[in-house]
Formats: sequence, structure tokens, C-alpha cells
Amino acid sequence: ENGATQGKVNINRADKAELMTLTGIGETKAEAILSYRETNRGFQSLEELKLLKNFPPAEIERLKPYIIF
Repeated sequence: ENGATQGKVNINRADKAELMTLTGIGETKAEAILSYRETNRGFQSLEELKLLKNFPPAEIERLKPYIIF
């Protein structure tokens, strides 16, 4: 089962390549998401992206319509 659903990316299931389909998410940010997910058993909310390096609030807001859990 992949992490993409109706054009949205499941931040708790997507692999690196799927995460990188999100605008503004390159290899470094995708790896940060995967690392956080492994350490913390996934994301409960988009607010948790603020805990990662290089995720300014404006970018998190921009990503909201494209991410599911």
C-alpha cells in the first residue's frame, strides 16, 4: 500500500520518493520526515513538522491541503 491517496500524501506511510512529490520537499526534508516518523511512531498532527529543521510555519501551511495521516 503506498502513501498517496487522491492526490494527497500520507505523511505516515509515504516513502521518500512519495514525500518528494510534495512541492518544496527535497531529499533532505523527506529524510527528516522519515527519521522523525521512525523515532516518534508517526505524526499525529501537521504541527509536529515545526519540530523538524527547515520547516517554517508558512511552508507547513502551504503543505496542509496535500497531506493526510
